[in-house]
Amino acid sequence: MSAPDALLLVSTHCPHCPAMLTALADLLKQGVIGRLEAVNLEQRPDVGPSLGVRSVPWLRLGRIELAGVHSKAELAGWAAKADSEAGIADWFHLLLKEGQLPKVQAMIEADPALLVAVLPIVGNVDASLNVRLGAGVLLEAFSGSDPLRALLPRLGDLSQHADARVRADACHYLGLTQDPAAKHWLDMRVTDEDADVREIAVESLHTISG
Repeated sequence: MSAPDALLLVSTHCPHCPAMLTALADLLKQGVIGRLEAVNLEQRPDVGPSLGVRSVPWLRLGRIELAGVHSKAELAGWAAKADSEAGIADWFHLLLKEGQLPKVQAMIEADPALLVAVLPIVGNVDASLNVRLGAGVLLEAFSGSDPLRALLPRLGDLSQHADARVRADACHYLGLTQDPAAKHWLDMRVTDEDADVREIAVESLHTISG
């Protein structure tokens, strides 16, 4: 995977912008990022509104957008996974944690292939309740759709997760695919050791069977 490009928005009177610019310049020299473009919004005030940016520093690193100040180590970490599924998943997790569900929804609606990046959140046993609920909203919006059906094998794997909560969620989403192929995984969960998983598996099977 090639090094991502970086676009940094700054302003003359921003106290944190110089540190961000220096850190990114170092990463550019090291080959961690492929190209660095910096824009001073006081000189180019049209750029901020066109990107929906209200404060600086603001950074776009590959497909990932980061607001506020970040250390060089943090920036290197994001650069290493900027355009990977894991990186997008971590970014979605961060946005959901910050209450930016509409932003994630808009991105996935524009590019449904990004829906796959929600699955690592489903499988993350440490994800907070609001993040898990946000992931649910994102997947439920694609109920019965081809993008959700395309995730069947991955959802099937999650339905066999060691954590019962993950298995239960996966069974719910398998039902939402409305695909008869999901029955293979749901049938296995009808005898699950966890009562909630069993109940949701049965409900999802009824949903698919109509």
